[in-house]
Amino acid sequence: MSTIINDFMKTHFNNLLLQPPLFYSAPFGIRFEIDLPEASFYDVENLRQIKERSTTIFDQVFGDSDELLLITDIHCEKKDPYLQKHPANVYLKYVKSSKLRKKLSHTILPCLTWDEEDEDFHNMVTHRFVLPCTKSDIRYRQLLSAISYEDFNHPTTILKHHFSAGYDIYFINATKKMIYHLYDDRGCDVIASDKERLRPLYEDSNEWILDYDRKQIDQLFR
Repeated sequence: MSTIINDFMKTHFNNLLLQPPLFYSAPFGIRFEIDLPEASFYDVENLRQIKERSTTIFDQVFGDSDELLLITDIHCEKKDPYLQKHPANVYLKYVKSSKLRKKLSHTILPCLTWDEEDEDFHNMVTHRFVLPCTKSDIRYRQLLSAISYEDFNHPTTILKHHFSAGYDIYFINATKKMIYHLYDDRGCDVIASDKERLRPLYEDSNEWILDYDRKQIDQLFR
């Protein structure tokens, strides 16, 4: 399955490496502000906005019949026992069908969040899990909420405060050639192989675009 991801990125994204920050490495992308930056995370209005924006953008990117790839990258030390105790909990909890979970693939890659020149790079790896599915196969609203809670004291956090590891979860729309990455409660990147795929997002959710990158994004769609 890792080969499928590599081929997909080569064919549609000019060999772009699937790692954050996607917005700054892809030619066609939008970065959205998800939370209320000045509010407490647990503020009721902030939580409402995080849920509304993350799920609304997701629903704009993924149609019911689109082919989806749910990718979870877990970054940790080579000898980290976390995955031995919690094998791919994302899929156990948020994929509805146990039969579908049998299609889950696992690959170990060089760490995608560390610089090769860092002295600890060779002690780190990325465990990549890939599952082909559709939108209706996953509890995506709950999963997006769990991603948003990762840095806070909440039982839904993905890594259960296993602080020596990190993760990234990507949703690839293989039909529309788009990638959705909610990197935490603060923001979300959406990239596409063709900027016209992004235009409806740009027009419908324009007020949610991160002001810091708005000038660059506006220039893309002029």
